[in-house]
Formats: sequence, structure tokens, C-alpha cells
Amino acid sequence: MFTRHYPHWPPGVPNRGETVKAVVVLKPAARGKVQPEDISNWAKAHMAAFKYPRVVEFVEQLPKTGTGKIFWRKLQEEENRKCASG
Repeated sequence: MFTRHYPHWPPGVPNRGETVKAVVVLKPAARGKVQPEDISNWAKAHMAAFKYPRVVEFVEQLPKTGTGKIFWRKLQEEENRKCASG
């Protein structure tokens, strides 16, 4: 999630504080075929309105801890750094 100060705020997304962002690693077969809107539309159809991502970012890999869990704090720090550098 990120704050309303996100520098690349997508058009049409209400600016109400924090919003849900999905950071997605696509399988090799899906690269170039799946668009961020596809992820958002699927989630919108299958999830509660407050849960589906308004912003989707594709990455090569997610940061992981030493035990193999997703390192959420590092994702948040990277997002904050993007917002600060604007």
C-alpha cells in the first residue's frame, strides 16, 4: 500500500490515503500476455471492493527473507523510496 503522495498516481483511482497495490511475479509463459488491468479486473470480480488492487506492478522477483518468506518490509521501503524520489 502507498500513500496519497505517490508520484505516479494512476488516472481514475480515487486519492483517499492508502490504497491496495499488487506486486506480481508473472510466470514466464504469461510475460507479455498479461496486463496490469487483467489482474485488477480479475481481482475486482472475485474480491471485496476494499481488497482488490487499484495499482498493479510486475517485478522479476519478490524480496525474500532468509527463511524464504516474502520480505514485506523491504517492499514497503522500496515503495517509500520511490515516493520520496518522485
